[in-house]
Amino acid sequence: MWFDETVIYQIYPLGLCGAPADNDGAVTPRILRLLDWVEHIKQTGADTVLLNPVFDSDRHGYDTRDYFHLDPRLGTDDDLAQVCKAFHSAGLRVMLDGVFNHVGRGFWAFRDVQEKKWDSPYKDWFHINFDGNTNYNDGFWYEAWEGHNELVKLNLFNPAVVQHQFEAIRSWVDRFEVDGLRLDVAYCLPPEYLKQLRSFANSVKPDFVLMGETLHGDYNRWMGEDMCHSVTNYECYKGLWSAFNSMNMFEIGHSLARQFGPEQWTLYKGRHLLSFLDNHDVDRIASKLTNPDHLRPAWAMAFGMPGVPAVYYGSEWGMKGAKGHGSDAELRPALEKPERNELTTWISQLAQAKKGSQALCYGAYRNVVLTNKQIIFERACEGERVLVAINADGAPYTAHFDAGCGMAVDLISGEKHDFGGGSELPPYSAFFWKCEH
Repeated sequence: MWFDETVIYQIYPLGLCGAPADNDGAVTPRILRLLDWVEHIKQTGADTVLLNPVFDSDRHGYDTRDYFHLDPRLGTDDDLAQVCKAFHSAGLRVMLDGVFNHVGRGFWAFRDVQEKKWDSPYKDWFHINFDGNTNYNDGFWYEAWEGHNELVKLNLFNPAVVQHQFEAIRSWVDRFEVDGLRLDVAYCLPPEYLKQLRSFANSVKPDFVLMGETLHGDYNRWMGEDMCHSVTNYECYKGLWSAFNSMNMFEIGHSLARQFGPEQWTLYKGRHLLSFLDNHDVDRIASKLTNPDHLRPAWAMAFGMPGVPAVYYGSEWGMKGAKGHGSDAELRPALEKPERNELTTWISQLAQAKKGSQALCYGAYRNVVLTNKQIIFERACEGERVLVAINADGAPYTAHFDAGCGMAVDLISGEKHDFGGGSELPPYSAFFWKCEH
């Protein structure tokens, strides 16, 4: 499906558009700022835009008040429709963030419970004990997401809750022509719920994509023919920056081989997990890497490995940002306009190479050369074979291996490459060698 060949550009709208931290209810069309980003997103080579939470919430978007209306800090529903139309007109698909495990304390049904207690018709929408209490002194206890009482866990085994959420999704497709969803904390969503959601999504739009946020464990618990199409590859996210910082390519090489290698037991063959160097929840890659010269090869690794690559707004020109004092604010800055530099051009070249190669989109994975400072791996499918070569060292390296062909063309630069006599990798370099038959 289309998702398997896409490149994603991720935006956290409440941040980029400069919304105040707390929702004061004042309607301001800040989301229209994204109209100035359409051409830039296309230039990066991305063809799908992922918008983190945009619907009415208490503070950061993951504390929903209303699934059906845009957060007033970003504007009106018509403003969101205008932005989505501009994306679609430019040939960009749109994915939204679906926050279904929990809501904010300002969610209309929870407020009804606060007012009416056990007489509320919505008391079974949540996991409530009227014999307890919380730090908010509501006069009852409720289950929250991972102990964060500002995030009230929904009862996803209640058909009324599920129906309410599905009606919201249908309205997003009808009004904004949404093409898919990122499922927040998908690892918390019951498999039964995911199966219902997948069935519903298929009925609303046959090629509607569900991409789940997962952190640890076997991703097959949440991904499959009847659940999520894809999930976030946090194992390889960690391996990507850590392998460069420790100068230990074995770390990422072994993770990729474990996930996608040729052996029968490998975990995710044929799956298209989300590959990323950073996002709205983790330090930016330019802040995470100890050597800035590793930015270019790290991005090449993210685009060359199996999966769907994602670019988080601002990171394409090397923006820095790290968590501080328990806040994610620095990861989600307000920006007036996009910037471009040599790194942006490099990423756009990687994106075009990725999208133009069947092997890089669908090919099997096999390690060919693996040292502490270099990695060369093969992506192969019927009719095409690409060797991804990375040198993380500040010195040149000559690789001697059986390429299975005499000549290749680098999909990034378009330059020819002769494997005879060894393949020299300049310092901090990366190549996507498409082998000639």
